[in-house]
Amino acid sequence: MNIQPLADRVLVEAAPAEQKTAGGIYIPDTAKEKPQKGTVVAAGPGKKDEPVTVKPGDTVLFGKYAGTEIQVEGKDYLIMRESDILAIV
Repeated sequence: MNIQPLADRVLVEAAPAEQKTAGGIYIPDTAKEKPQKGTVVAAGPGKKDEPVTVKPGDTVLFGKYAGTEIQVEGKDYLIMRESDILAIV
């Protein structure tokens, strides 16, 4: 993949949505929530005085509606600012 995010942007591959609940009930596609967890695929260099703190391979939590959805080579990714990331897991 040839995507290199600029500035403080981060490319995240979202984790797949849950297929069933803890009780064993299967969730239909229309009721699934957007994932809020994913893996960092690439990170930009950061701003002039603020380097990026996440690195490829980190598992992160982000807001439900954070980032912009993009599709590259048939895979879905999110590109977002590092400030949209809530925590590193």
